[in-house]
Amino acid sequence: MIEAEFSKTALQSALRAFRAAIGEDKVYTDDIDQVAYSDHFSPDPEKHQPGGALTPETEEEVQAIVRIANEHKIPLWPISRGKNFGYGGAAPVMKGSLVLDLSRMKKIEVDEENGTVLVEPGVSFFDLYDYLQERKIPLWLSVPGNSWGSVAGNALDRGVGYTPYGDHASRICGLEVVLPDGDLMRTGMGAMEGSPNWQLYRYGFGPAWDSLFCQSNFGVVTKLGLWLMPEPESVLGYDISCSNPDDLGWLIDTLVPLRREGILQQSPSIGNWLRSVAVMTQREEWIEPGRPFDEATIKKITGAFDIGWWNVSIRVYGPLPMTKATMEVVKAAFSGKPVMRMRETRWVKGDAPEGSPATGVPISFPLANANWFGGRGGHISYSPTLPPRGDLAMRQFKRTRARYEEFGFDYHPSFAIGERHLTNVNQVLFNRDDPDMVARLDPFFRTLVADADEERYGEYRTHIEYMDLVADTFNFNNHALRRLNERVKDALDPNGIIAPGKSGIWPQRLRKS
Repeated sequence: MIEAEFSKTALQSALRAFRAAIGEDKVYTDDIDQVAYSDHFSPDPEKHQPGGALTPETEEEVQAIVRIANEHKIPLWPISRGKNFGYGGAAPVMKGSLVLDLSRMKKIEVDEENGTVLVEPGVSFFDLYDYLQERKIPLWLSVPGNSWGSVAGNALDRGVGYTPYGDHASRICGLEVVLPDGDLMRTGMGAMEGSPNWQLYRYGFGPAWDSLFCQSNFGVVTKLGLWLMPEPESVLGYDISCSNPDDLGWLIDTLVPLRREGILQQSPSIGNWLRSVAVMTQREEWIEPGRPFDEATIKKITGAFDIGWWNVSIRVYGPLPMTKATMEVVKAAFSGKPVMRMRETRWVKGDAPEGSPATGVPISFPLANANWFGGRGGHISYSPTLPPRGDLAMRQFKRTRARYEEFGFDYHPSFAIGERHLTNVNQVLFNRDDPDMVARLDPFFRTLVADADEERYGEYRTHIEYMDLVADTFNFNNHALRRLNERVKDALDPNGIIAPGKSGIWPQRLRKS
């Protein structure tokens, strides 16, 4: 564990300057504030506990904070809303850092004609959804499974959703960024003062910098442009259930060509029975504590909820004649396959909202799975990517499931199908009040990363505790990527004040630690 090191005198001097710059009511340093910004779903929230928080309302206040932090060498940990649960929440990598909480920044600008939005980091998916609904703007969001986080923050962390616009980072178009020295810049066409094309053309002139600020610590994003999906005429689909664990292979081999060819424009996510059950019930209702689930108990549970061992929702979007024709292609692809059930779904403009992420409606109930064990629930996510092949997915499934059983955790996976890859998101649910379970968590996670590393599968994002571990697996040419990241970090942030340790990128003064 690395902890921020600065003298008490330097901190008190910086806090006085912060209060003078942004106001007393926007500086939080009491013990309760430190606890509030910790990771409440981790086994040891104190390990990454911040020293307090600063809550600016404008980019000018962010600039002032960054300049003061440079002067006093105080590390900052920028967050949008701090809801990235499973990956660290609001907590910093380096204990004692001051959280730069941007949740007060909530401006929204929508270009209805062109289907774009410019948001500040504090805008949640619920905020933007309500904004569009109240004004009857016919644009849809893409939302993640838990939607109370930040629209901007989720895109910058390469989060995903369930509509054709579900690759959120790929829909970014134009950023406003406070650089580590306090300078303010805009990317793409935004670099031209007053350009009407800032949210319309991603690249501008010269190098394109938008992706540089995704999962990095090279600046503080204060505005983010995003493309939104025009409301379609119809959304048709299937909710598909499969009854056996081994159905995963053929299911992926059936869906991957449909996704790659653009017949399916969304990224279907195949989840096992526990993904559904853990949000609706508790473990003790089904089995004794400490006893692993056998197939007979799983069959009892899936029967009670009328779900499969594996379940996936497929949706197609567009004019009704097109979606009807596409559904025939999808139906033919599944002809003769051992499907347990294919339940048709249908939404046509004018119908009541379907109310699901597949139609751009934000939800938050999936986080109820943290209560699976009762007590103080915790969870952490392990998310490697792999090639889109059924045999490789089956191999990954069997090995990972065996590791869950070896370390005494309940297997909770999903396989999301991208255009050219699979993302295998595994949630590890645990009980923070069970010391034995907590003690098994770290070696379990490290074993999962080691298994993926053997196959040369890298995680697409990870928890703050394991950022160095995962960054170390990207080792081509003696970690050339890390060395490049470090050179950029040192050039932009020589004092190392912005999110030290984020994505395994440390400033020069902390690397030996």
